[in-house]
Amino acid sequence: VGGGARESKSKDVTREGDELVSTTEVRWCLSKRKDAKGLSAIFKKSRTPRRPFEKERLDAELQLVGKYGLRNKREVWRVLLALSRIRSSARSLLTLEEKNPRRIFEGSAMLRRLTRLGLLDEKRQSLDYVLSLKVQDFLERRLQTQVFELGLAKSIHHARVLINQRHIRVGKQMVNVPSFLVRTDSQKHIDFSLSSPFGGGRPGRVKRRNMRSKGKVGGDEDDEE
Repeated sequence: VGGGARESKSKDVTREGDELVSTTEVRWCLSKRKDAKGLSAIFKKSRTPRRPFEKERLDAELQLVGKYGLRNKREVWRVLLALSRIRSSARSLLTLEEKNPRRIFEGSAMLRRLTRLGLLDEKRQSLDYVLSLKVQDFLERRLQTQVFELGLAKSIHHARVLINQRHIRVGKQMVNVPSFLVRTDSQKHIDFSLSSPFGGGRPGRVKRRNMRSKGKVGGDEDDEE
């Protein structure tokens, strides 16, 4: 009888321990899930619109996708999220006093970075101009748009194909990302890659095959003569 009492007591203790462990695990998982949600919100790259079926917004996004040769509307949403974060930072800095060290340091850094990307010029060096930035300003600085404007591609869609197929370089670095934001000092260094057939490299697969076929045809004609 005593042994049975000990076994039941030990089972109760084990059961209580299991419940304690399970509760702790649940709390740990919930805390991790909460942290993950917070991190996902911080590192989120795009944000879906609140009103998914608003006609004016749908028409505007469709025009941007067609004009700049975007893959889908998610690329527009990515730019909108980046623009909203820049605007919120500028608004928070504008609430501070002009002589505040944080406003001076972070404001000058933001203006310097936007000027380097070509989003602001030397005449618009103020946080008020940051609030007036538009989505088109960011889309104009994309590598895809710059390649088309420089005349390296026949169309905006051809520019995207050239970038994806590794034909374009910025300086000495080959870039295959169409959404790459080009700096003002790197804009004049956009050209065909040295390994690309358009830049004096090895001919493409189809051209090599055509050259081989022409060589064979020429050799057969010589044999017949």
